[in-house]
Amino acid sequence: MKNMKVLLLNTSERTGGAAVASNRLMRALQKQGIEVKMLVRDKQSQNKDIDSINTNWVMRYLNRFRFYWERLIIFLANHFHKEELFRVSIANTGADISRHPWVQEADIIHLHWINQGFLSLKDIQKLSLLGKPIVWTMHDMWPCTGICHHARECIFYHTLCKQCFYLQSHNVDLSTKVYQKKLQIYKPANITFVGCSHWLANRTSQSQLVKGKNILSIPNPISTTSFYSQNQTDSRRLFNLPTNKKLILFGALNVTDVRKGVNYLLKALTLMPINDIELVVFGQVKNDIKHLIPISIHSMGYLTNEKRIATLYNAVDLFVTSSLDENLPNTIMEAMACGTPCVGFATGGIPEMIDHLQNGYVAEYKSAEDLANGIRWVLEHPNKDSLSKACVEKVKRCYAEEIVAKQYIHLYEDIL
Repeated sequence: MKNMKVLLLNTSERTGGAAVASNRLMRALQKQGIEVKMLVRDKQSQNKDIDSINTNWVMRYLNRFRFYWERLIIFLANHFHKEELFRVSIANTGADISRHPWVQEADIIHLHWINQGFLSLKDIQKLSLLGKPIVWTMHDMWPCTGICHHARECIFYHTLCKQCFYLQSHNVDLSTKVYQKKLQIYKPANITFVGCSHWLANRTSQSQLVKGKNILSIPNPISTTSFYSQNQTDSRRLFNLPTNKKLILFGALNVTDVRKGVNYLLKALTLMPINDIELVVFGQVKNDIKHLIPISIHSMGYLTNEKRIATLYNAVDLFVTSSLDENLPNTIMEAMACGTPCVGFATGGIPEMIDHLQNGYVAEYKSAEDLANGIRWVLEHPNKDSLSKACVEKVKRCYAEEIVAKQYIHLYEDIL
């Protein structure tokens, strides 16, 4: 194996799915003997292999200003509407890290999620001019669109973004200008784009922005020694959850985000016999939603400790995601690694993770009725042990640390 130094870049060390995934990739690569470090804006640990650009109070203030400045420009372009304010990014401001010692010594620069004021497009251009190969793991569609993180049904990004539905515009707009800037920066750059799912890689390949670039699909990794099957009764007792009920787990960073599809889940629950079913939720749950749920709800709040998260997955009978925009959810991977079947809509990379009627249920998109069918299918499955084993086997075969790390190492060796 060729000796190499890899630098991962992500806005946050721990906040968000991309942060979780990039941390797991760093650990997976290190276990394979690769020298890996990570540079972030927001650091939350004492890990010596992770450094922050917030080196003093001046930098912290400046980075906060960058965040608000970008949002202000979007707010103005969106005619003072705030509904879609965080559905888009323009990367008009960021930190020049091209002279950072870790950047200078790296053989490969590996971008992850770099939005909300961490790196601007100009900063990405400066990194490309260093002559080092760049790998960009895409956790959403932003690298291959003008400004949106999820293009949904829009296909303008295939050739030139315009009439952005997020901006409620009707012609050439901010998305057009950013798309043209990306095109100028990407064309001469040595960038390999990696979709975390085949779905994202396929959508990316349709964009004029990445014409002539190498586009791969490599999933996020997970540690099967951190997430594994445990005794359900013992797991429930640790969280003071009832041992005589069927428990459904649902969660997100913001549970009430409309794109998380909670309304579809609520409707699905009304279509089921609910006498012996209760809902377990992790994430932010506003009080005004609790009266809408027809069954008892157990709110776990935010969980950051992997051991407790794994225990919670083991405590429930199934994990359900009603999300309408997804790439390759860490939550599904975590649940399946613990032997917990999952139910989700046929969107993004979810059908790649859940093998329909084998280790879970893939419901018709935006169908609360089929979501309810999926929940019933899991809860009434005649052989729960075989279902659980099928979940674990899928994770070990496709997402285990060693499997994913070797795919990235092969990529690194190819581009050096």
